[in-house]
Amino acid sequence: MDQKIKSKETQNLIINNAFELFYKHGYNKTSIPEIIKGTGLSKGAFYHHFNSKKNIGEKVIDLTVRKRVYERMVVPLKNPDDAPVIPLLCDVFIKRIEGYSDLEKDLGCPANNLINEIGYSENSFRKMLRGIIDNWQLVMINLLEQGKIKGEIRKNIDTSATAIFLISAFEGVRGIRKVYDDDKILDEYLIAVKNYIEQLA
Repeated sequence: MDQKIKSKETQNLIINNAFELFYKHGYNKTSIPEIIKGTGLSKGAFYHHFNSKKNIGEKVIDLTVRKRVYERMVVPLKNPDDAPVIPLLCDVFIKRIEGYSDLEKDLGCPANNLINEIGYSENSFRKMLRGIIDNWQLVMINLLEQGKIKGEIRKNIDTSATAIFLISAFEGVRGIRKVYDDDKILDEYLIAVKNYIEQLA
């Protein structure tokens, strides 16, 4: 096997395992020995690719967390098919939650978990996590502005405020759900967010 390909595969193995451990146990409670153990690599092989947990954390945010948010929440809002805006927003902010597994409901959002745990204490993490939210908000603003032009969204809607409200409500309820043993809190969110989105028309 080509050495560059092998090296890339090893890095991906470490990053994927670190992501799973951060997601289940948190960044601060995950140690480098635990990450190494999960990969089956030697200590030397690990340190050949990463020199610190912070370095791994940055890669996890950049290559895994950012990708998850982008593919699941941002890409649909780019609206390549020029779908009606209100149903599209409902699809992203309602159907997405309805489709989560029990584990995803129990553990919450990986990005939000990192924001709450280390978003303030680690400046490099804060910038990267903020970049994810900024991009998400910008795409939503563009979608809402398109909706105004097409006559689907009321002209007096503040698109920036609406975008950050929907993102905050979505991330917030995913965080709150972690302390519940049932989906009642999600059901209440779904009713409220559907009403809010429909009132944008």
